[in-house]
Amino acid sequence: MVEGFAEGLASADIRLVVADMDGTLLDGSGRVPDAFWPMLDELTARGIAFVPASGRQYYTLADIFARHRGVLSYVAENGSMVMHGGDLLTSSIVDPQVVDGVLETVRTSRDHGYDLRLIVHRIDGAFIESDDDEFIGHARQYCARLDHVDDQAQVPGDVVKLAIYDFGDAEQSAANLLAPVARDHQMAVSGKHWIDVTAPGTHKAIGVRALQGLLGAGPANTVVFGDYLNDLEMLDAAEWSFAMSNAHPEVRNRARFLAPSNAEAGVVSVLRQMLDGR
Repeated sequence: MVEGFAEGLASADIRLVVADMDGTLLDGSGRVPDAFWPMLDELTARGIAFVPASGRQYYTLADIFARHRGVLSYVAENGSMVMHGGDLLTSSIVDPQVVDGVLETVRTSRDHGYDLRLIVHRIDGAFIESDDDEFIGHARQYCARLDHVDDQAQVPGDVVKLAIYDFGDAEQSAANLLAPVARDHQMAVSGKHWIDVTAPGTHKAIGVRALQGLLGAGPANTVVFGDYLNDLEMLDAAEWSFAMSNAHPEVRNRARFLAPSNAEAGVVSVLRQMLDGR
């Protein structure tokens, strides 16, 4: 990893900036830093597209950025939904048999020494069946469209993502209890307590590359910021890949550059150097 980047980034032809949300752009309180909003306007004025790339639901991301008057693209649901100007650009679907298998695993997790809950994400919203108040609070933090149902298996429509909440250690349950899922589907630990299951080969880099094609940007024109394991693939889609200083060790090893932590508004700091250098 190289820590010196300011001069090179300032002179690069940057057309696309992609940032993860939790642990990356958002501060320790889960808020977009105040200094980011005028910077977003400046990026837009200079013809540089900004894209939130998150495991969060598209509708949640759209709510967060509703105050911005420009057109934004979104890589949502860890790449399972890519939106541009309010239109669905690409989506990927989880096999119904995998959905049924994960649902059964979650429902019986306590029999195996784990305590898991599940959010079933579809294109039109997300669905839970648990009545646990703590879990519901976490689910609402990431899902602006969230409905409670008696049986998640009975909700019609294609599933774009399964978000599993582990009250313990998500890396442990992903490696053990949920390991069979990873044999034929994409599974990413997206936080200390979260595991995301998507269709095979689906990750944030799929969305980044789709938007690069749409916006006429290549790796040399792209800046990416991330902090956790579900950001690994998209770091490879940009020559200007940044790990936050608070990032998971694997992310720090994968990225080319190091940014200050999210608590220090590291994304804003790096972009400010880029814009001022120009």
